Amino acid sequence: MPRDAHFCPECGTSLEAGVEFTGAITSVIPLTGTGTSGSIAAVGAERQPGIKPGSAMLVVHRGPGEGTEFPLDPSKDVVTIGRAPEADLFFDDVTVSRHHAEIRRGAEGWSIRDVGSLNGTYVNRRRVDDRRLAGGDELQIGRFRFVFLVGSDS
Repeated sequence: MPRDAHFCPECGTSLEAGVEFTGAITSVIPLTGTGTSGSIAAVGAERQPGIKPGSAMLVVHRGPGEGTEFPLDPSKDVVTIGRAPEADLFFDDVTVSRHHAEIRRGAEGWSIRDVGSLNGTYVNRRRVDDRRLAGGDELQIGRFRFVFLVGSDS
């Protein structure tokens, strides 16, 4: 990035005057605020208490932004993931394609679909093109690993 840059060339964010940037910048911008809901010991659980029924969430459990939660809006049929600034889940990292994947909600539940990414989309460490998701699945997009959590009915 040029020393006199006033805006990020990738996302257009204003840069503070006098701040010097060196090396690579990797950032994670969540859909809605950040935070943690405690331990991620629920990996493998079918449903997670504390998440509204019909809702789902991705939680970074390995990679930049570990512990960051990304609630998936149950009113949206498709949540886009990528390095493009207009993606619903924006990951500013070269290991993530501009248009990497989509998480879809349908009558049968949630699924993930790779949309032609260079590095692929993985569910439980297997490369997938389109796969139905279950609570506790591990998703990998670039160098980010997420736990997929689904809201419980109780």
